[in-house]
Amino acid sequence: MKLAATPATPISPARHSAPRLADLAQACLDIAKRKGATAADVEVSTSVGLNVTVRLGEVETIEHNRDKGLGVTVYLGQKRGNASTTDLSTGAIERAVEAALAIARFTAEDACAGLPEPGRQAVAPFPACDLHHPWAVSTEEAIALGLAIERAGLAVDKRINNSEGASVSMSESDFIYANSNGFAGGYPTTRHSASCTLIAASKAGMQRDYWYSVARAKDDLEGAEVLGRKAGQRTVARLDARRVPTGDYPVLFEAPIASGLIGALVNAVSGTSLYRKASFLMDSLGTEVASTCLNVLEDPFLARGLASGPFDAEGVATVKRAWVKGGVLQGYFLGSYSARKLGMASTGNAGGNHNLIVQSTGEDFAALLKKMGRGLLVTELLGQGVNGVTGDYSRGAAGFWVEGGEIAYPVEEITIAGNMKDMLKGIVAIGSDTLMQGSKITGSILIDRMSVAGE
Repeated sequence: MKLAATPATPISPARHSAPRLADLAQACLDIAKRKGATAADVEVSTSVGLNVTVRLGEVETIEHNRDKGLGVTVYLGQKRGNASTTDLSTGAIERAVEAALAIARFTAEDACAGLPEPGRQAVAPFPACDLHHPWAVSTEEAIALGLAIERAGLAVDKRINNSEGASVSMSESDFIYANSNGFAGGYPTTRHSASCTLIAASKAGMQRDYWYSVARAKDDLEGAEVLGRKAGQRTVARLDARRVPTGDYPVLFEAPIASGLIGALVNAVSGTSLYRKASFLMDSLGTEVASTCLNVLEDPFLARGLASGPFDAEGVATVKRAWVKGGVLQGYFLGSYSARKLGMASTGNAGGNHNLIVQSTGEDFAALLKKMGRGLLVTELLGQGVNGVTGDYSRGAAGFWVEGGEIAYPVEEITIAGNMKDMLKGIVAIGSDTLMQGSKITGSILIDRMSVAGE
């Protein structure tokens, strides 16, 4: 069964149209100026959504949301204050501006505070990123899809005897960001997802696992049968797990969690970590921070990308760039504030990184297992075990032991450890099993050696 729906009445993203959002943003800026702000910016947004969860053939939850909000930041010279409201009436906006100004008056001056330089702001017409694909799904259809996903998962194996449920969700939103430098821009977006978590049992005990799919357009979601079957197969595969002998082994991070390695690198070279000197990669620009096989492209304009956008959270134009090339770091992630703290220029990353596409070294998943030979395949990580200052890495893990390039048996109750500097430089291969489940798009990543604590 494909995640699709028969025609239904589309859900409007808001009671306020895009022109109305722009009018509200401009009104807020006008109020701020009239009340004495030397500069200001504002974001007005609206959203609607539906989330349905089913469990063991019954409906568990049905959630409808319809939200709106306005956030305003004002400056009195280099003093900054911000406030927000969910009431978009003129009186409420005026009170929000007054609250922001009151905060700014009692805030210390900050030489780096302020709007971005006008010359760095995006200019209309903005590049189209194909981010708006409304899903006209009714509550009944969403329930039916959830039931189909769970049913497909439960049918995989009779040892699957319980479920934590299947969920189907859709969301649609619109926003306008504007500032007193003359910038105004916004666009509608959608984000839809489906997931399933199952439980299986054997004499050795119970195991759980899950699978999910997320996309801008419903047609890009995995089909209900495929999604449920993957959840079921992953759950059954973990039965009768055991520990492995303590030692140093190659470790293969499966694609869904390999993005975490890229995330740790992102955090280390992001503005806040750098100006606070809380990074294990200080002064690393232009240096080799990873294996020569690591090449990462940042593409803000990827069609239907989950982290696409023509400008960042400050209206600064985004740029497609090689972020890591042959292991050499080509750029940081900076907003205007962190850039000023570092004496640099904004990279258009206020609000975070855009789509990071990790280039494969050509091997599929089976070839990665062969390349590893003997070692650990990690499919789940527990805890937040990355020290951003030192790079020390230690996390609970589960997965599979690999012998002779083949999966031998499931593994649990182990810890993997290393240092991010060594791990990044120890990358020996990146798989072609690429997943797009967030802002980091990567296949499985094989690291030459890590410490594994087991028996």
